[in-house]
Amino acid sequence: MSRNGNFKIYLARPISGCLYSDVEQYYTELTGILEDVGYMVLSPMTGKGSLKEILKDEPFKSTGYIIPQATNNAILKRDEWMVSLADVVYVNLVGAKEKSIGCICEISFAHIIGKYIVLAMEPGNIHNHAFVNSMAGAIFPNTVDAETYLIDLIQGNM
Repeated sequence: MSRNGNFKIYLARPISGCLYSDVEQYYTELTGILEDVGYMVLSPMTGKGSLKEILKDEPFKSTGYIIPQATNNAILKRDEWMVSLADVVYVNLVGAKEKSIGCICEISFAHIIGKYIVLAMEPGNIHNHAFVNSMAGAIFPNTVDAETYLIDLIQGNM
């Protein structure tokens, strides 16, 4: 049973310290997979294309952009808005080397407004915390299991 087009999913993962090209590739590939099974995908990279030229080979930083679509407030409000539109929020924290305040905020937004949160986070992850664990609806130790579950959800697989 397919529910194509009925569910929106917001994708999150740590991006500070990552190169634009790597982040873009991750979101493009995952978006393609999830759209193919029927999700409408919402991404924190939406509207950030102009950063590609600004960053060039520099990694993302967590604050301090002056272009209107990437100011601190613009990023916060856009991501908060997209989380509010989503039915499911998928947060991939696998392999995180530093704590991602942005991802934790996205999890918190989603939790407060009652969104279903699917989390990929391996044992021993730097984000392993009682609050994070309690806000997630389902926690998977790897991305393969988490993404398989997301596909099963939209396809109605039992």
